[in-house]
Amino acid sequence: MDPKIEKLNERVALAHIGGGQQRIDKQHQKKKLTARERINYLLDEGSFEEMGVLVTHRTTDFGMENEIYFGDGVVTGYGTIDGRLVYVYAQDFTVFGGALSETHAEKICKVMDLAMKVGAPIIGLNDSGGARIQEGVRSLGGYADIFYRNVQASGVIPQLSAIMGPCAGGAVYSPAMTDFTLMVEQTSYMFVTGPNVVKTVTNEEVSSEELGGASTHASKSGVAHRTSANDVACMEDVKKLLSYLPQSNRQKPEKLDYVLGEEVRDVLSDIVPDNANKPYDMHEVIDGIIDEDSFFEIHADYAENIIVGFARLGGRSVGVIANQPMFLAGVLDVKSSIKAARFTRFCDSFNIPLLVLVDVPGFLPGTDQEWNGIIVHGAKLLYALSEATVPRVTVITRKAYGGAYDVMNSKHIGADFNFAWPTAEIAVMGAKGASEIIFRREIASAENPEEALKEKETEYAEKFANPYRAARRGFIDEVILPKNTRRKLIKAFAMLESKEVVPPKKKHGNIPL
Repeated sequence: MDPKIEKLNERVALAHIGGGQQRIDKQHQKKKLTARERINYLLDEGSFEEMGVLVTHRTTDFGMENEIYFGDGVVTGYGTIDGRLVYVYAQDFTVFGGALSETHAEKICKVMDLAMKVGAPIIGLNDSGGARIQEGVRSLGGYADIFYRNVQASGVIPQLSAIMGPCAGGAVYSPAMTDFTLMVEQTSYMFVTGPNVVKTVTNEEVSSEELGGASTHASKSGVAHRTSANDVACMEDVKKLLSYLPQSNRQKPEKLDYVLGEEVRDVLSDIVPDNANKPYDMHEVIDGIIDEDSFFEIHADYAENIIVGFARLGGRSVGVIANQPMFLAGVLDVKSSIKAARFTRFCDSFNIPLLVLVDVPGFLPGTDQEWNGIIVHGAKLLYALSEATVPRVTVITRKAYGGAYDVMNSKHIGADFNFAWPTAEIAVMGAKGASEIIFRREIASAENPEEALKEKETEYAEKFANPYRAARRGFIDEVILPKNTRRKLIKAFAMLESKEVVPPKKKHGNIPL
């Protein structure tokens, strides 16, 4: 064999084993795939084209000149998923624990720049202990270079982050600025400072899992949008999520072939209880409306009083936002407002129409909410929906009270089509509370105040606890039978397909952060 070819093959072979077989075996013992195994599973077979395979670090301090690994701890390149071009980088934990160096960062920046130029999603498979300490400020600068590109790419191309191992310090901020963060249960962690530093500074005893594990970030902080049982399941979730998204903001999501049929769903007629105070599961309404088995929920375990996720409706990709009466009666609070606002802005960035299902008794009262800024956080959702220019359709299934009626994609803030079921109640507040205020004197002077309150409550409910006053004003476009909802929505979104809005000229708005 030609010595030059032999030399090339030798170096490529060294790059492919990363930190060596012993470290690969340790990765497998932890039930984790290697960086290359993850890429090979994620992408279509044979489609991966690697870039920077022979890159090495430039550090000579601390004996680093004796520890040279081709690829320098990250595998970068491009390939396809279901035939669609994507760019990908996967950090290699077998090389310096996946720690980021100057050249490591340059490789990531190179594929991010290409993804922006071409207009294709970027997927990061993160497995890194943070900045490479031996490089000092050069590794910190590398992180900042990546952060800058995350911001430039935001709203231009989809950015997905899969956390597949420990991510500490600077390693957590890039995923936080991407569109969606997926974590693997029991093997992935995210924290700015680890358990040892926490103990030193605050004297708190906490495990890595409790401090920054997948379940913690999925349910408490909201940092993780999805969790997966293992690396393979995580890759499958990345693929499915990508199927609802376009290549870039210059395109629309792929529309699957679909022929409109009868589309009557009788199951929807029996979901909302006769008793207005009785809960029901909004997931049943969603499943009754969308294409079969097409719902992909985001933030399922965080702020459960609101549901967000992607689905298909007549073959079209749509973003779903829905109050959940099963939790806190579906009220809006700090966490649910933030959750729905961020999802709204993502969908609007990437031309994904919005379906909003409403059953909301108002905003959650109390000192905890007020002191934690429910005013400004609730305004985020109001701002996000008011700003959105994609097709927006609302269905009010039951309660739509007070300011929450306005916020949940009402006609007044620019919704294109607003439907209501006959069970809808659109009013400033519930019948009981309203009666206690409006008829306070009459009730107080009555021989039997309790009976008088019930009478006035019934009177108020007959007048206002229905969709017809709003329909008379044109705030509701049509009151529809639940069973016809799917057909109405498919036709409405088809009608809105070519919608265009030219917003006022400005650099950007000042969302109440």
